[in-house]
Amino acid sequence: MAETLQFDLVSPERRLASVAATEVQIPGAEGDLTAMPGHAPTITTLRPGVLKVVGPQGSKSFVVTGGFADISGTHVSVLAERAVPLEELTPALMDQLIADASEATAVAVDKDAADKAMGDLIAMRTAAGF
Repeated sequence: MAETLQFDLVSPERRLASVAATEVQIPGAEGDLTAMPGHAPTITTLRPGVLKVVGPQGSKSFVVTGGFADISGTHVSVLAERAVPLEELTPALMDQLIADASEATAVAVDKDAADKAMGDLIAMRTAAGF
């Protein structure tokens, strides 16, 4: 049996996952990364994107709009500003996420980062076929 780590994903609305994982693919603010058992301790902020957890029970993907991840060799804890299981994503919800990001972009201090985050959400919408 493959070695696993504990994965937990929470948002202000609810706990979305608490499972054993063999890998967690994370949309980090400085670039994508994959956490696996034995990973060096790391804390990273999240950019809008798809977070994917793979484990003995299969894989599951979530759309996240931001937050941060705390990674160690034995666990990954993600606190997301907003997270939605990919299978629950609808065109209307995706439009709402983009509208919320647009509002945040208007008042952002770092306009380049905000524009990139907005672009990431629009690219996700296109990739999802909405």
